[in-house]
Amino acid sequence: MNPVLTKGRYNARLSRNAADIAAAQALRHRAFFGGNGVDRDRFDGTCLHLLVDKRETGQTVACCRILPLEAGQIGESYSAQYYELSALESFDGRMLEIGRFCLLPGEDNPDILRIAWGALAAYVADKKVKMLFGCSSFEGTDAARYMDAFALLKARHLAPERWLPRVKAPRVFRFATQLVETPDLQLGMQRMPPLLRTYLMMGGWVSDHAVVDRQMGTLHVFTGLEIAAIPPARKRLLRAVAA
Repeated sequence: MNPVLTKGRYNARLSRNAADIAAAQALRHRAFFGGNGVDRDRFDGTCLHLLVDKRETGQTVACCRILPLEAGQIGESYSAQYYELSALESFDGRMLEIGRFCLLPGEDNPDILRIAWGALAAYVADKKVKMLFGCSSFEGTDAARYMDAFALLKARHLAPERWLPRVKAPRVFRFATQLVETPDLQLGMQRMPPLLRTYLMMGGWVSDHAVVDRQMGTLHVFTGLEIAAIPPARKRLLRAVAA
C-alpha cells in the first residue's frame, strides 16, 4: 500500500527506508515513555511500518507496525509472547497483526485514526487478509480504573470459545471470572482506549483476561477482528476512506 493515501491534512503510507522506521521508533518512545529515545524490539525488522504524516510539514503524527502471517503462523507474532494462541492456529486464512499503534502526544484529530484505518483497509483488501489481531492497551496497570470497561468486555465482547486465547503471561487480570457487576455501558465505552473502541464497533472480540505489562506500563487484552464479521455499513465507510 504505497502510493500514499491522502485525506485532508494527512498522508498515510508504508515506510520506505531506514529513516522512516527510525521516525516510527522515535515517535513510539515519545508516546509510550515520554521524551527523546528509541523504542525498538526484534519484531521491527520483520514488520511493515505504517506512518501518518502531516501534509504541510511532513511530521509523523501516528504510526503502527503490521505483521502479515499465513494460516498457522500466529505463534510467530508479538502477541504470542503474552497469550497462548494455539486455538487460532487453525484459523483458515491470512492474518495481520497490528502493533505499537500510537499518536504523537497532543495530536488528537480524529482524522488521524480514520486515515490509519483507511490505509489498513486498503492493505487488507489488497492482500485478502481474513483476520486482524493485536494487543489493545489500557494506560497504566491499575485495573480498578477500568472496571466498567472490563465488565462491558465480559458482558458483550469475549472471543468465541473456538478462538479464545489462554493464559500465558505470569501476571494477568482475569476479568471474565473475577468481575460480577453489571457494567455501566456508557461509562464502560468511554473508558475504552480509542483503538479498542474502534475494533469493538467493527465486531471485534477480546481475550477473557488482561495482561499486566510492567515494561510498557499498561494492561492489554488480545483483540481479534474477523473481516467477514465487520458490519456492511462499517465496511462501506472504510472503503470510502481508503478510496
